[in-house]
Amino acid sequence: MNRPSLDELRIERQPDRPPSRLGRYLLLLVVAVAVVAGFLYVFRPASAVEVRTQVVREIRDGTGSAGAGTVLNASGYVTARRQATVSSKFTGQVKEVLIEEGMQVEQGQILARLDDSNLLPALALAEAQMESARRGKAETDAVLVEARLNFERTQRLVDKQLASESELDRARALANSLEAQLARKQADVEVAARQVDIYSQQLEDSIIRAPFAGVVVGKNAQPGEMISPVSAGGGFTRTGIGTIVDMSSLEIEIDVNEAYINRVTPGQAVVATLDAYPDWKIPCHVIAIIPTADRQRATVEVRVGFDQLDPRILPDMGVKVAFQEAEPESADESAADGISLPTAAIRRGQGRDYVLVVRDGKVERRAVALGGERNGGRVVTSGLAPGEAVVVEGPPDLADGAAVKEK
Repeated sequence: MNRPSLDELRIERQPDRPPSRLGRYLLLLVVAVAVVAGFLYVFRPASAVEVRTQVVREIRDGTGSAGAGTVLNASGYVTARRQATVSSKFTGQVKEVLIEEGMQVEQGQILARLDDSNLLPALALAEAQMESARRGKAETDAVLVEARLNFERTQRLVDKQLASESELDRARALANSLEAQLARKQADVEVAARQVDIYSQQLEDSIIRAPFAGVVVGKNAQPGEMISPVSAGGGFTRTGIGTIVDMSSLEIEIDVNEAYINRVTPGQAVVATLDAYPDWKIPCHVIAIIPTADRQRATVEVRVGFDQLDPRILPDMGVKVAFQEAEPESADESAADGISLPTAAIRRGQGRDYVLVVRDGKVERRAVALGGERNGGRVVTSGLAPGEAVVVEGPPDLADGAAVKEK
């Protein structure tokens, strides 16, 4: 058998075909798409960042003091200078209550009535006793007139020696006795009148009236309960009908650390902010500095009054105050006092204060010089112009020239 030669074991290869035109076109298309995608990725425009802006404005309050600011911050409470828990003058049972919380009352208005069932008979008895004393006085007065006439007749008879001296003495003694009785009856009438006044006043005291005009902030008693001007044991006796507050006497009480009391002066301007309305700046002024210090707390009490009262201001509200520095006089009262800048817009970097100003959709880093505090913000003395928009809310790493858009 013949063995196959090595040439017979070779694999015959087909001759290489030249690439077709379609393949070349597809390859060129893929390369072109990749180049365009790379170009777009490298040179794509930056996406705009959402920010919140605020336009800065001039401060014009007629003081001409752009540098006036806060010298001391403190906190306190709204208090009423005139506030009273109205009670009775004596212990009694409540018969009627005519007030409710929130009611406006006038001075002298009836708030409640106490049980007067015992006082009315006592007053009637006193009036009857006074009438009896008056009638007894009138009787004695009539008898005294007769005794005086009898004394005069006896005197004439003695002068004519028609009567004895003893008869004259008896007539004189009777007249004098009746005069003394008349004086005592007059005193009895006055005593009875005073007794009537006492019971009348007690009857009037059973009617509880408002001592001043104000608003009822608390109703403490109900009909049928006992009320007393002094506290009684057991907890079943009330000590007041209700509490009235004179809303026109509202002010702020502040305890200032004695180390900083030298920054406060009577009449000083103050800006108050209620905890309930943090965006409402209330103009106030210092009424008085109480000339004594609290040894335990090392504080001095300061009274601050509102320049104008508002129904939103209520007693016992928490309040923060900013004592303003004295503002120098200005010759030009119409001049602008500075630029008002929100505190949220201030940024710090490289040892300088700066803000981000938005212009044509991009931010511009702008260094600013700051003055004092004013109306919850800061006063800018240089670096900004009125009407420019500054970023008050945005990313902390927002760079100069970044594209932004308003939220």
